[in-house]
Amino acid sequence: MPVPDKIGRYRIVRRIGAGAFATVWLGADDALDASVAIKVLADNWSYHADLRMRFEQEARIMRRADSSLLVRVLDIGELPDGRPYLVMPYAAGGTLADRLAAGPLPVREALRVATDIAGAVAVLHEAGVLHRDLKPSNVLFQPAADHDRVLVADLGLAKALANASGFTIAAGTPGYMAPEQATIGGGLDARADVYAIGAILYHMLTGRPPAGRPIPRPSRLRPDLPSTVDDLVRRALQPEPRQRWASAEALIEALRRATASLEPAERPGRLRRRLGLTAGAAVALAAVLSTAAASAELPARSGWVRVRDASGTLSVAVPPGWAGQLRDAGWDPAVLRLPAGRAPGLVVAPDLATWSDPAGGTPGLFVGASRDLVAGGPAPALPDHDACARQPDRTLLVNGAPTAVRRWACGASASFSEVVFAVAPRGFGVYVQIKQVGGADLTKELLAGLRLSDYS
Repeated sequence: MPVPDKIGRYRIVRRIGAGAFATVWLGADDALDASVAIKVLADNWSYHADLRMRFEQEARIMRRADSSLLVRVLDIGELPDGRPYLVMPYAAGGTLADRLAAGPLPVREALRVATDIAGAVAVLHEAGVLHRDLKPSNVLFQPAADHDRVLVADLGLAKALANASGFTIAAGTPGYMAPEQATIGGGLDARADVYAIGAILYHMLTGRPPAGRPIPRPSRLRPDLPSTVDDLVRRALQPEPRQRWASAEALIEALRRATASLEPAERPGRLRRRLGLTAGAAVALAAVLSTAAASAELPARSGWVRVRDASGTLSVAVPPGWAGQLRDAGWDPAVLRLPAGRAPGLVVAPDLATWSDPAGGTPGLFVGASRDLVAGGPAPALPDHDACARQPDRTLLVNGAPTAVRRWACGASASFSEVVFAVAPRGFGVYVQIKQVGGADLTKELLAGLRLSDYS
């Protein structure tokens, strides 16, 4: 499908994704300087009255069930060829499916995400709506200073609870839909969505969706799982609806109790490393994944997570939402046209494969040391972000001295900040690159959280 220049008043940046019934585009609202997601009904379905009605119904539900945990509809419209479209805020943190591709989540994080999903579903149920298609790809993340905010999306299969006793089509996604959803005409109620939340939580804890009958306890796949969490998931996934939690609100209370019962050592937002990652494009890091543990040092800002490189030379505090993936075994300063070699370095981001893409919605931070980044040494060749616009430098106090911070603006909401400074007493210098997406500018706080030690 060719990339359109505009949809309505929105300039199109790129395609985010496509499914059987719709395509989603990343758009720029230049008037309000904001990124948006635009969902367009597929051309081959535009003349099917039932699908068109479902598409338009999704917009009405999103307007009626207003919540910070649900994707909101900002605008609706129709293309010249008659296809309807919905305009929604762009969730720059990607989907839960993206994150689960790298493996299971920490227990506390999985419980937090499940609690937020259940909160969104409770709002839908209060509005008289059953979601019917809860799954990881329909759970989005919006980066925030404390932790990524959960947004439940895709209400295309949502139906009124009042009519749930007589559905004429079996709808849902295998692995996540309740057994009763597979029966045409079977009665459905709020407990069908409770099952789906349990299935998503099972996937977050074990790394795979529940399968087979009987479904193995999650502790069979994750032996260190607390029994309270194991029992909670098992109850949510009971094949008989009457044996599950009776409502989303009841499930929320159980999730909160399970979270409170966890050992204090498992801190919110604790960093986990992931496998199968590729280096970012803006800075070609010659780094490999290390299994060293994240530092237990206190972060510079309350609630932030401190990570460090494998050598112990560098550590930095970042928002928990950034601490999804870490590559900490070093870098090659040759990427800045400095003498080649191995030096301490790390990069941390929710998704290391996309964080350095100017068009992507993933924040992240790279920091690397080099003995050649000192006064009188060779000048580093910092990267030119061709897709971005250079902004005036700003001066911040870094390592106790006023330092110029080079800045780039990329599209409606992304930006890069870069700084090079020498650490004379330790005989090396540091290069830092920060990518931010929307929200407050955290450059000063991130640089203030940088800690340096000697390296051999």
